Amino acid sequence: MRKWLIPVGIIAVIVFVTYSWAVGFNNKAVTMDQDVKEAWGNVQTSYQRRNDLIGNLVNTVKGAADFEKGTLTAVIEARAKATQVTIDPANITPEQLTQFNQAQSGVSSALSRLLVTVEQYPTLKANENFLKLQDELASTENTIQTARTRFNEAIKPFNSHVKTFPNSVLAGWFGFKEKPYFDAEPQAQNAPKVEFNFDDKPEKK
Repeated sequence: MRKWLIPVGIIAVIVFVTYSWAVGFNNKAVTMDQDVKEAWGNVQTSYQRRNDLIGNLVNTVKGAADFEKGTLTAVIEARAKATQVTIDPANITPEQLTQFNQAQSGVSSALSRLLVTVEQYPTLKANENFLKLQDELASTENTIQTARTRFNEAIKPFNSHVKTFPNSVLAGWFGFKEKPYFDAEPQAQNAPKVEFNFDDKPEKK
């Protein structure tokens, strides 16, 4: 056996092992990235469902005599602002996710004020269509929380895969970067202060 074949064989083995490692890393990262995209799609679908319900809710509330128009306007504007924030899950950044989170938090706050205000309108509270929409919104909020949690669950294994050495060496070459997690919405740690006064009647506008 010729001696020069030994180093050639060693080099060939190293190249093969390195290639297999790189292919294995890339394929697994791609699969995990697709899981993240799917989870993000579910998040967007849940929020879109809420936006659709809010539109129907606003139309229902508009029919109530003397309803506070400023409250409705705040909900409409918050929803419009939230729909303007778009994110590409393949290139998501902490700043983008924070902006998205803040916009959706604005919708939640405006919607909460709307529902509190409705308590002053007995006729509207008894409206079957409104009650149905209110129940669907509550269900959708639960769906949103579940979707956000599952998004974070998809992010964790992806980040672990691309950040763990020696995979971190290849991550930059293949363009895989750490992805941000969903944090709690701003002020989520503070319970909202809700006060009802059923004796007061709404002022005429």
